[in-house]
Amino acid sequence: MSAALIIAVDGPAASGKGTIAARLAKLYSLPHLDTGLLYRAVGIGVLDAGGSLDDAEAAEGVARSLDASHLVDTERLTSRGAGEAASRVAGHPGVRAALLAFQKTFAGQPGGAVLDGRDIGTVIAPEAPAKLYVTATPEVRAMRRWKQLTGRGETIAFEDMLADIVKRDERDAGRGAAPMVQAADAVLLDTTDMDIEAAFDAARRIVEAARVRHGL
Repeated sequence: MSAALIIAVDGPAASGKGTIAARLAKLYSLPHLDTGLLYRAVGIGVLDAGGSLDDAEAAEGVARSLDASHLVDTERLTSRGAGEAASRVAGHPGVRAALLAFQKTFAGQPGGAVLDGRDIGTVIAPEAPAKLYVTATPEVRAMRRWKQLTGRGETIAFEDMLADIVKRDERDAGRGAAPMVQAADAVLLDTTDMDIEAAFDAARRIVEAARVRHGL
Protein backbone atom coordinates (compact mmCIF):
# COMPACT_ATOMS: atom_id res chain seq x y z
CA MET A 1 0.00 0.00 0.00
CA SER A 2 1.34 3.41 -0.99
CA ALA A 3 1.46 6.13 1.65
CA ALA A 4 1.51 8.83 -1.04
CA LEU A 5 -1.60 10.34 -2.57
CA ILE A 6 -0.70 10.44 -6.25
CA ILE A 7 -3.57 11.68 -8.40
CA ALA A 8 -3.31 10.95 -12.12
CA VAL A 9 -5.63 13.00 -14.33
CA ASP A 10 -5.58 12.03 -17.99
CA GLY A 11 -7.67 13.00 -20.98
CA PRO A 12 -7.77 14.87 -24.28
CA ALA A 13 -7.27 18.59 -24.84
CA ALA A 14 -9.84 20.99 -23.34
CA SER A 15 -11.62 18.24 -21.42
CA GLY A 16 -11.26 20.21 -18.19
CA LYS A 17 -8.51 17.99 -16.78
CA GLY A 18 -6.09 20.86 -16.14
CA THR A 19 -8.55 22.92 -14.12
CA ILE A 20 -9.72 19.86 -12.23
CA ALA A 21 -6.14 18.79 -11.46
CA ALA A 22 -5.18 22.27 -10.24
CA ARG A 23 -8.18 22.42 -7.92
CA LEU A 24 -7.54 18.93 -6.58
CA ALA A 25 -3.95 19.92 -5.85
CA LYS A 26 -5.16 22.97 -3.92
CA LEU A 27 -7.77 20.91 -2.03
CA TYR A 28 -5.24 18.31 -0.90
CA SER A 29 -2.27 20.70 -0.58
CA LEU A 30 -0.25 18.75 -3.15
CA PRO A 31 2.20 19.95 -5.81
CA HIS A 32 0.70 20.02 -9.31
CA LEU A 33 2.32 19.46 -12.69
CA ASP A 34 0.56 20.12 -15.98
CA THR A 35 2.73 17.78 -18.04
CA GLY A 36 1.37 19.25 -21.26
CA LEU A 37 3.32 22.41 -20.46
CA LEU A 38 6.54 20.40 -20.71
CA TYR A 39 5.79 19.43 -24.29
CA ARG A 40 4.57 22.92 -25.10
CA ALA A 41 7.82 24.35 -23.73
CA VAL A 42 9.82 21.95 -25.90
CA GLY A 43 7.84 22.95 -28.99
CA ILE A 44 8.28 26.65 -28.26
CA GLY A 45 11.97 26.09 -27.56
CA VAL A 46 12.47 24.42 -30.94
CA LEU A 47 10.66 27.22 -32.75
CA ASP A 48 12.53 29.95 -30.84
CA ALA A 49 15.80 28.36 -31.93
CA GLY A 50 14.64 28.46 -35.55
CA GLY A 51 14.34 24.69 -35.78
CA SER A 52 11.75 22.36 -37.26
CA LEU A 53 9.17 20.60 -35.11
CA ASP A 54 9.81 17.51 -37.21
CA ASP A 55 13.52 17.49 -36.26
CA ALA A 56 13.55 14.78 -33.60
CA GLU A 57 17.17 15.41 -32.60
CA ALA A 58 16.66 19.14 -32.08
CA ALA A 59 13.47 18.55 -30.09
CA GLU A 60 15.19 15.99 -27.89
CA GLY A 61 18.01 18.45 -27.21
CA VAL A 62 15.54 21.06 -26.01
CA ALA A 63 13.73 18.48 -23.88
CA ARG A 64 16.94 17.39 -22.16
CA SER A 65 17.77 20.99 -21.20
CA LEU A 66 14.30 21.78 -19.89
CA ASP A 67 13.78 22.94 -16.30
CA ALA A 68 11.02 24.59 -14.27
CA SER A 69 11.99 28.10 -15.41
CA HIS A 70 10.75 27.24 -18.90
CA LEU A 71 7.20 26.75 -17.59
CA VAL A 72 6.64 30.27 -16.23
CA ASP A 73 5.14 31.99 -19.30
CA THR A 74 1.84 30.15 -19.11
CA GLU A 75 -0.02 32.54 -21.43
CA ARG A 76 2.35 31.81 -24.28
CA LEU A 77 2.50 28.13 -23.43
CA THR A 78 -1.29 27.82 -23.58
CA SER A 79 -1.61 29.52 -26.97
CA ARG A 80 -3.00 27.65 -29.96
CA GLY A 81 0.43 27.56 -31.64
CA ALA A 82 2.07 26.10 -28.55
CA GLY A 83 -0.58 23.37 -28.40
CA GLU A 84 0.01 22.36 -31.99
CA ALA A 85 3.79 22.42 -31.47
CA ALA A 86 3.46 20.26 -28.35
CA SER A 87 1.39 17.65 -30.12
CA ARG A 88 4.01 17.38 -32.86
CA VAL A 89 7.16 17.18 -30.73
CA ALA A 90 5.50 14.73 -28.33
CA GLY A 91 5.51 12.21 -31.17
CA HIS A 92 9.31 11.97 -31.01
CA PRO A 93 10.38 9.02 -28.79
CA GLY A 94 13.52 10.89 -27.70
CA VAL A 95 11.47 13.79 -26.38
CA ARG A 96 9.21 11.48 -24.39
CA ALA A 97 12.20 9.63 -22.96
CA ALA A 98 13.89 12.89 -21.97
CA LEU A 99 10.81 14.13 -20.12
CA LEU A 100 9.94 10.79 -18.54
CA ALA A 101 12.38 11.12 -15.65
CA PHE A 102 11.25 14.70 -14.98
CA GLN A 103 7.65 13.56 -14.62
CA LYS A 104 8.39 10.41 -12.62
CA THR A 105 10.52 12.39 -10.17
CA PHE A 106 7.69 14.88 -9.72
CA ALA A 107 5.17 12.10 -9.15
CA GLY A 108 7.46 10.45 -6.61
CA GLN A 109 7.57 13.34 -4.15
CA PRO A 110 6.95 12.43 -0.49
CA GLY A 111 3.27 12.72 0.31
CA GLY A 112 2.19 12.60 -3.30
CA ALA A 113 1.40 14.92 -6.19
CA VAL A 114 -1.20 15.71 -8.82
CA LEU A 115 -0.24 15.32 -12.48
CA ASP A 116 -2.40 15.85 -15.52
CA GLY A 117 -1.62 14.79 -19.06
CA ARG A 118 -2.26 11.96 -21.48
CA ASP A 119 -0.34 9.00 -20.07
CA ILE A 120 0.00 9.70 -16.35
CA GLY A 121 -2.02 6.70 -15.20
CA THR A 122 -0.58 4.34 -17.81
CA VAL A 123 3.11 5.32 -18.08
CA ILE A 124 4.23 8.02 -15.62
CA ALA A 125 2.53 6.83 -12.43
CA PRO A 126 0.80 3.50 -13.07
CA GLU A 127 0.88 2.90 -9.29
CA ALA A 128 -1.18 6.03 -8.57
CA PRO A 129 -4.03 5.17 -6.18
CA ALA A 130 -6.36 7.77 -7.71
CA LYS A 131 -6.79 7.83 -11.48
CA LEU A 132 -9.25 9.87 -13.49
CA TYR A 133 -9.82 9.96 -17.24
CA VAL A 134 -11.53 13.25 -18.02
CA THR A 135 -13.19 13.69 -21.40
CA ALA A 136 -15.97 15.48 -23.30
CA THR A 137 -17.22 15.52 -26.88
CA PRO A 138 -14.92 17.15 -29.47
CA GLU A 139 -17.51 19.87 -30.10
CA VAL A 140 -17.75 20.85 -26.44
CA ARG A 141 -13.98 20.77 -26.01
CA ALA A 142 -13.49 22.90 -29.13
CA MET A 143 -16.00 25.46 -27.86
CA ARG A 144 -14.20 25.67 -24.50
CA ARG A 145 -10.83 26.21 -26.13
CA TRP A 146 -12.29 28.64 -28.68
CA LYS A 147 -13.78 30.77 -25.89
CA GLN A 148 -10.49 30.67 -23.99
CA LEU A 149 -8.39 31.79 -26.96
CA THR A 150 -10.75 34.40 -28.40
CA GLY A 151 -11.32 35.75 -24.90
CA ARG A 152 -7.70 36.82 -24.75
CA GLY A 153 -7.51 38.23 -28.24
CA GLU A 154 -6.52 35.32 -30.49
CA THR A 155 -8.37 35.12 -33.80
CA ILE A 156 -9.64 31.70 -34.84
CA ALA A 157 -12.85 30.38 -36.34
CA PHE A 158 -14.72 27.77 -34.30
CA GLU A 159 -14.62 25.36 -37.26
CA ASP A 160 -10.80 25.60 -37.33
CA MET A 161 -10.64 25.02 -33.58
CA LEU A 162 -12.79 21.91 -33.92
CA ALA A 163 -10.55 20.65 -36.72
CA ASP A 164 -7.51 21.22 -34.49
CA ILE A 165 -9.08 19.25 -31.65
CA VAL A 166 -10.00 16.31 -33.88
CA LYS A 167 -6.53 16.27 -35.47
CA ARG A 168 -4.81 16.31 -32.07
CA ASP A 169 -7.03 13.51 -30.81
CA GLU A 170 -6.09 11.36 -33.79
CA ARG A 171 -2.39 12.12 -33.39
CA ASP A 172 -2.38 11.47 -29.63
CA ALA A 173 -4.34 8.23 -29.94
CA GLY A 174 -1.81 6.80 -32.36
CA ARG A 175 1.33 7.92 -30.58
CA GLY A 176 3.83 5.08 -30.43
CA ALA A 177 4.40 3.29 -27.14
CA ALA A 178 2.39 5.78 -25.07
CA PRO A 179 -0.88 6.56 -26.80
CA MET A 180 -3.64 8.50 -25.09
CA VAL A 181 -5.81 5.76 -23.60
CA GLN A 182 -7.78 5.35 -20.41
CA ALA A 183 -5.95 3.28 -17.80
CA ALA A 184 -7.79 0.07 -16.96
CA ASP A 185 -8.24 1.20 -13.34
CA ALA A 186 -9.05 4.86 -14.07
CA VAL A 187 -12.51 6.27 -13.43
CA LEU A 188 -14.11 7.87 -16.49
CA LEU A 189 -15.39 11.42 -15.93
CA ASP A 190 -17.33 12.81 -18.90
CA THR A 191 -17.67 16.59 -18.44
CA THR A 192 -19.68 17.23 -21.61
CA ASP A 193 -22.78 18.34 -19.72
CA MET A 194 -21.03 19.66 -16.61
CA ASP A 195 -19.89 23.10 -15.57
CA ILE A 196 -16.55 23.29 -13.78
CA GLU A 197 -18.12 23.15 -10.30
CA ALA A 198 -20.03 19.95 -11.09
CA ALA A 199 -16.96 18.43 -12.76
CA PHE A 200 -14.72 19.27 -9.81
CA ASP A 201 -17.22 17.87 -7.31
CA ALA A 202 -17.40 14.62 -9.28
CA ALA A 203 -13.60 14.45 -9.42
CA ARG A 204 -13.34 15.10 -5.68
CA ARG A 205 -15.72 12.24 -4.95
CA ILE A 206 -13.69 9.92 -7.18
CA VAL A 207 -10.50 10.81 -5.30
CA GLU A 208 -12.19 10.43 -1.90
CA ALA A 209 -13.36 6.94 -2.87
CA ALA A 210 -9.80 6.07 -3.89
CA ARG A 211 -8.45 7.36 -0.58
CA VAL A 212 -10.85 5.11 1.30
CA ARG A 213 -9.88 2.10 -0.80
CA HIS A 214 -6.17 2.68 -0.23
CA GLY A 215 -6.35 3.88 3.36
CA LEU A 216 -4.93 7.31 2.56
